[in-house]
Amino acid sequence: MAEFKIDKTLDCTGMLCPMPVVKTKKAMKPMEVGQILEMISTDAGSMPDMHAWAKQTQHELLDAKDEGDKFRFLIKKTH
Repeated sequence: MAEFKIDKTLDCTGMLCPMPVVKTKKAMKPMEVGQILEMISTDAGSMPDMHAWAKQTQHELLDAKDEGDKFRFLIKKTH
């Protein structure tokens, strides 16, 4: 994973679809434009879900990584 300054970490381990996306959306609201959220999930469905969510909301998905037992996402707030 590239080096970014993470402003907030959201742990969604053990949560199933759609909760990682719902929690990510809620966590992004109070953040400022340009800040980066790290979301950690164990739900395999979160990989396609987060790609679709980022495209739909136009927030920037900086990185999405499958680490075997978990998935890590870095999302930059754009608006």
